[in-house]
Amino acid sequence: MICQFIDQMRAQGYRVDPICRVLTEQGVQVAGRTYRNWKTAPPSARTVTDAYLTDALLATIGTPEGMYGRRKMAPYLRRQGHQIGIGTVDRLMRDEGLSGVVRGGKHRTTIAGKGAGHRRAPDLVDRDFTAAEPNRKWVTDFTYVLTWSGFVYVAFVIDCFSRSIVGWQTATIKDTVMVTTALRMALWRRDHDGHAVDEGLIHHSDAGSQYTSIRFAETLAAEGIAASIGSLGDAYDNALAESTIGLFKTEAVARDSPFLTGPLRSFDDVEFATMEWVDWYNNRRLHSLLGHIPPAEYEASYYAQQQPSQPVMTQP
Repeated sequence: MICQFIDQMRAQGYRVDPICRVLTEQGVQVAGRTYRNWKTAPPSARTVTDAYLTDALLATIGTPEGMYGRRKMAPYLRRQGHQIGIGTVDRLMRDEGLSGVVRGGKHRTTIAGKGAGHRRAPDLVDRDFTAAEPNRKWVTDFTYVLTWSGFVYVAFVIDCFSRSIVGWQTATIKDTVMVTTALRMALWRRDHDGHAVDEGLIHHSDAGSQYTSIRFAETLAAEGIAASIGSLGDAYDNALAESTIGLFKTEAVARDSPFLTGPLRSFDDVEFATMEWVDWYNNRRLHSLLGHIPPAEYEASYYAQQQPSQPVMTQP
């Protein structure tokens, strides 16, 4: 700050030594030699490092990674080749006025199925949202997004092993067709990726009428999938799906989302934002429970470890 003041005075035609003499008389101890050393000395290593890291932080503004708080920003920058700790990220983000997005409140979309056509399957998950391998346990739920032309509903299917979103569907009606289409997308994607679903998959949902309908139960049975239903009105019974939807509402369709180019006017706006967000979520978003790597990378590592080792050929 003192160096900056002296520069301003010099720009007005004053000499360095008289400026320093006046400052000293006013209680600011500074000599002309000290000022000249400031001007000619190279910046410190910390100053240079902070400058590079600040540029990297500012480059995330307007991108999906710009939504990270300090806990995710540190591993993200490390993956970009920077050597940085959480404390440094916290300091630099605070200096630049940067902060991660904060998840909003919960929105209720579950309406219990009633009557003979809505029989409840047992809860096979019991709040254990972990899995030893992919395609063993999926959770699902849907939410709504308000647009200028009305509500748009978005359903998700999530694999408990990697937190990957394996299926999703947008619709203007929250019916059984919507959740069935999301399930069929998940099955198709797994088959298309060469990891088709085998017998024993558990499909867990809340007690919404879409998931307890006879038609949906028949779809699960035809695919050899075991239905699991949590209790009504208990978010903890489907906590992983609720958490993923919370991220979707905060990151994909919030007013300042990097996945939006303007206000949500129509169904198409929601569908496009959802498609872009799911791609980022699966392939680039860092997940703390996975060791700060994306779900696709986590699954690729798992499948690579399952490959049998090649025998070493020796000369006879």
